[in-house]
Amino acid sequence: MIGISHLSMRLTAGGRPVTILDDVTFEIPAKQMVAIVGPSGSGKSTLLGLIAGLDRPTAGSIRLNGVDITSMSEAALARYRRAHVGYIFQSFHLIPTLTARENVLVPLELGGLPAPNERAIELLSAVGLRDRLHHYPVQLSGGEQQRVAVARAFACRPSVLLADEPTGNLDSTTGQEVIDLLLALQRDHGTTLILVTHDPAVASSMQRVVVLRDGRIESDTIR
Repeated sequence: MIGISHLSMRLTAGGRPVTILDDVTFEIPAKQMVAIVGPSGSGKSTLLGLIAGLDRPTAGSIRLNGVDITSMSEAALARYRRAHVGYIFQSFHLIPTLTARENVLVPLELGGLPAPNERAIELLSAVGLRDRLHHYPVQLSGGEQQRVAVARAFACRPSVLLADEPTGNLDSTTGQEVIDLLLALQRDHGTTLILVTHDPAVASSMQRVVVLRDGRIESDTIR
C-alpha cells in the first residue's frame, strides 16, 4: 500500500515562494491502477517524482509498503527504489550506447538478480521485441523504445510502477498498444500502477482517477 500524508512541495522562483503541492493526503491499496490527471502545472509529475523518491517534499510523508521513504538517507532510498520501484519516463530515457537487451540488463545487474541475461530476454520477448535484442535505441521506433522502457521498469519485479505520460510522445495507436502492454504486465505481476496522463482514454483504463488542480486533490473517483 502507498500512504501519502499531508504532502506539500514548495519552491522559490524569482525570489518568491511557489506552492507545487499543498497538503495532499490519500492512500493507494496494493495492486490498484491509478491515473493522476489535471491541467499543466497542477503538480502531477511532482507528485509522481516524490512517490518515486526522486525528490524530497517540503512537508508530509510517503509510505511505500509500510516504509517511510521520506525519512530515509539517500543511500538507503536508492537501494529501496532499485528493489521496489519501477519508473517509466515520457521521453524513454534509454541509454543510447546500449542495445535493448543491455538497457534492460542494467537494473538487473545493479540489483544483483540471478540469471540477468535470461530475465532481460524474457522481458523483451514479453513486450514483443525478441527480434530487437541487439538494436540500439536509434534503430528503434518510438513505440519500440517505450516497450524497452516498460521491460526495463519491470526488470526487478517492482511492487510499485510509476509512469509519467508514458504515451505522450506516441501516436494514438502505438500509445494504446503500450497501455495494453502495461495493463497486461500489471495483471501478471500484481504491481501497483500509478500513471500521470493528459489522455482521457488512458485515464479511463485505470481503476481510479485522482484529479489535481493547483496542487490539491480536486476529486478522487474509483470506477
